[in-house]
Amino acid sequence: MTSMTIVPTSDQSNDAPAGQDLVDFRSQMPVARRWAYFDHAAVAPLSAPARDAMAAWSAEAADVGDTLYPRWRGRLEQIRATAAGLLNADPAAVSLVRNTTEGINLVAEGFPWREGDNVVTLANEFPSNLYPWMNQAQRGVETRRVEPRGPGVDLDALLDACDARTRIIAVSWVGYAAGWRLDPAELVARAHARGALVFLDAIQGLGVFPLDVGAIPVDFLAADGHKWLLGPEGAGFFYLRREHLDLLRPVGVGWHSVVDAAHFDRIDLTFRPTAARFEGGSPNVVGTFGLGASLDLLLRFGPERLGRRILEITDLACDRLRSAGATIVSARDGERRSGIIAFELPGQNPAAVRERLLERGVALSCRGGRLRISPHAYNNAEDVERLIEGLAAAARG
Repeated sequence: MTSMTIVPTSDQSNDAPAGQDLVDFRSQMPVARRWAYFDHAAVAPLSAPARDAMAAWSAEAADVGDTLYPRWRGRLEQIRATAAGLLNADPAAVSLVRNTTEGINLVAEGFPWREGDNVVTLANEFPSNLYPWMNQAQRGVETRRVEPRGPGVDLDALLDACDARTRIIAVSWVGYAAGWRLDPAELVARAHARGALVFLDAIQGLGVFPLDVGAIPVDFLAADGHKWLLGPEGAGFFYLRREHLDLLRPVGVGWHSVVDAAHFDRIDLTFRPTAARFEGGSPNVVGTFGLGASLDLLLRFGPERLGRRILEITDLACDRLRSAGATIVSARDGERRSGIIAFELPGQNPAAVRERLLERGVALSCRGGRLRISPHAYNNAEDVERLIEGLAAAARG
């Protein structure tokens, strides 16, 4: 196993304890024993803590049924608080949801639209950040899709598409296809100056890049755990600023939405005074436990440190890919970098290359007719060399 030790510098005084480096992080990722896994922007492998937490809950549920439910409920609230801490948010502003799409729909379906309102977004957003807004056309709401200019996000073009009836700007923090990372602070400041709210799809950055919603007043945010958070599919969270709690009409309302949730014979539609009102039914306990265990693991190192490592390993990968004849499509300048790298190999079929690499234990994706890698902080130089060797083998046929 190749070492991933990062020598602390003067700006790393708040990092994990001295002597604890990312070799330990790699040891918590069972996939690394066999695979060079570069597909975290699609579906990440489970961390060992997530696997163990889910197995432990499954054993308890099989052995004793729901007799431990009060304890499980307490753990769910701990995980809500952990998720809130990741954002520097109030736990009362966080809802435990199944996925990013559910979080987006809480806003799209619950917002008090008026006919003639509009949403501004990017034409190349992931479909889940397009369809819920487009679905509001039946309510007279226009979705304005701004075509990108180059590999990044042109905030001027995005803001130019707004007018007095723009209610929400909905964009991804990190673009899924080529990995452009926008500046949430600039976006929010400029949107609010125009009277628009901001919905941020945070799934491609949360956990590995810092985001402080106490300092940056993002209005709405959603992410689920099966990418950079190293959790299972079907568990995530939604955040909204507390001042917007009563702005959204709760949708998917159920027994868990109300103040007297445990009193099934007391019918009183008084919503919880927190974001838990959006959790209509029974929670995904096993999935959320897995996500919580991975959150604890990530927070041992912190988003700042993990993000630095991810940028280091992606910079290395870009250098090696260029030397192998690849053309890097993703922008790689300063703070616009992320953990996602899209590249082209002249004369090569991306889907065929991906299949050849899978045969060699190297996982990556095809997106938009290109190859895409998305390493995490536990990936190392040895993994990068396996990628390069696999690409060379694929080129030889």
